[in-house]
Amino acid sequence: MKRVAIPEKGKEALFGHHDENLRFLEQTLKVRLKTWGNEVIVEGEGAGVEVALNAFEQLAGLMREGYAVSGGDVRLAAQLLAQDSSVRLKEYLMRAAVRGARKTVVPRSLNQRAYLEQIEQHDMVFGIGPAGTGKTYLAVAQAIACLMSKSVARIVLARPAVEAGEKLGFLPGDLQDKVDPYLRPLYDALYDLLDYEKVARMIERNQIEIAPLAFMRGRTLNDAFVIIDEAQNTTTEQMKMVLTRIGFGSKVVITGDITQIDLPSGRVSGLVEAISVLAGVEGIAFTYFDEKDVVRHKLVQSVVKAYDAWNAAHGKAGKS
Repeated sequence: MKRVAIPEKGKEALFGHHDENLRFLEQTLKVRLKTWGNEVIVEGEGAGVEVALNAFEQLAGLMREGYAVSGGDVRLAAQLLAQDSSVRLKEYLMRAAVRGARKTVVPRSLNQRAYLEQIEQHDMVFGIGPAGTGKTYLAVAQAIACLMSKSVARIVLARPAVEAGEKLGFLPGDLQDKVDPYLRPLYDALYDLLDYEKVARMIERNQIEIAPLAFMRGRTLNDAFVIIDEAQNTTTEQMKMVLTRIGFGSKVVITGDITQIDLPSGRVSGLVEAISVLAGVEGIAFTYFDEKDVVRHKLVQSVVKAYDAWNAAHGKAGKS
């Protein structure tokens, strides 16, 4: 039995609602955890005990310095320290942070950190993986940071207007009304990272452009941070078109989930094809996410894992 003292301020966030973070660590590290006042008691045998102690000691130290620990930090600490007990969480969390206008975004997994590092180091990055892994959100956060530092002059966010077999012509309203539902997740990410009024001003000044992918045809995008979201729903022609729009001083991030392709039957996903065509091309980086990177409700991780297992058992690679 070993104990770690936890600061009073932030204790509830560390433990989680109804101690859900402690239960997660118990299941993941195969240890028994109890709380006694401001202390966490760690019981058990094996390597998991040392990982848990290391995690609580480092997180408690960060809390004493004023860091607001979240449930994602607890999960990240367990993942990192299980792989390398010498990891210093303070260095990891602070150095990898993306500082925006409204909040600081911290990667919550090893793949998320690798993704941000690749975006910094490469002009073209593919982020591929299931829902909830932060592919789009982290890219938007990095784009805002680049715009604020003036390393780019504008942000261009685009999505193909193809979802679940629906046709734009059947939707009510004018063209903008028809495409807005497809672009709403991009607006949501912006509003979470910037004030609503600031987003509106930036859109009005063309510092931020949000448009369907088809609007990129015939353009050259210089000094821009370009994000192509839901790229699994691009066709081969659309993918080639958008990748050849990139001009000088620009970065492009392409995100998608190749298990959720909504193209008509018989059409090849431009993202799936690009993975094969562009593999090994110098200057292009790929980050692959899995269920361990999911940062939404814990059930999302379980859902992704269950579908992967079912597809593997039935010889399927996912929806195509």
